[in-house]
Amino acid sequence: MLAGIGVLAIMVLFIGPEKIESAIKQANPWYVILAVVIQLVIYWLWTERWAITISSLDISIKRRQLLPMLLVGLAINNLTPSGRGGGEPVRAYILAKYSQSPTENAFATVIADRGLDTFPFIALAILTIILAVLYINLPQWMIITLIICLIVLVIIFALALYMSLNREFGDRTIRWVLRIINKISSKIHDKIEQKAINAVEGFQDSMKIMVTDRKVLLYGIPLSFLIWGLEIFRVYVIFIALNINAPLEIIGVVFVISTLIGMIPLLPGGLGAVDGMMILLYSYAGIPPSVSAAATIVERLISFWMTTILGVAVLPYFGADAVEKMSKKL
Repeated sequence: MLAGIGVLAIMVLFIGPEKIESAIKQANPWYVILAVVIQLVIYWLWTERWAITISSLDISIKRRQLLPMLLVGLAINNLTPSGRGGGEPVRAYILAKYSQSPTENAFATVIADRGLDTFPFIALAILTIILAVLYINLPQWMIITLIICLIVLVIIFALALYMSLNREFGDRTIRWVLRIINKISSKIHDKIEQKAINAVEGFQDSMKIMVTDRKVLLYGIPLSFLIWGLEIFRVYVIFIALNINAPLEIIGVVFVISTLIGMIPLLPGGLGAVDGMMILLYSYAGIPPSVSAAATIVERLISFWMTTILGVAVLPYFGADAVEKMSKKL
């Protein structure tokens, strides 16, 4: 985290803290409040999308309990250097505990929820790379890096989806993992072997139910596109607050590229790397660096820090065991 913050600090010092402070002071507070409201709506839409996958497996849980669970997962993702994946097991654990459903079913709803998010992201990433070539004068090495990252993401997503749905491939994969564990510790292998095989089979059965549920795809994917659209619009509103009418397509390109960079598992939530990349790309697009930095700082305060603070704040609601699981992830 310190390395990521260092990247941002260097860029702030290079641009000039006084220039960035001046840009922030000129911000229209009503537009900033609107950006916060948009983020709150996004939380609600995330909850509704997760509820779709949960209802397809007939898991009984109240809506008002899902939002705190979601916030805890998002907070852990932001605080762990796991490429935004550390919060999913904890979110599934809490859901299984409070709904008294099998852990593999709860985990399947979380993975399906993330999968619904991946479909629009891949589509937007492809469009983004095309727009980046047309509208932003990016270096060739950066374009190549983005294409490689996108290809790797598609491959990982395809393999994960295939493993989730194909019983034979899933069994071969889990047995391969168990063989590695057996070489490390035969006691651990013997203890978890049958549990792991049963868990994978239960997980696959749950995934198949959700994939064949038309409601999951018909409502979940459009909802995911809406969420991505609102996230980009939130950044647009922040620029309006700073009296800059930045082109929406440029904001979308920068947002998607920064998200793609943030998936690289090097820094917590992409902290520092994402911030620096956003400032750099906005500057490439012709937006003054001081305004780019100010917009990025306000944006991250809302999307990253507000989310993290809310998630940590509601964590004690789920008990000491949930806090312990989170501490193991950090």
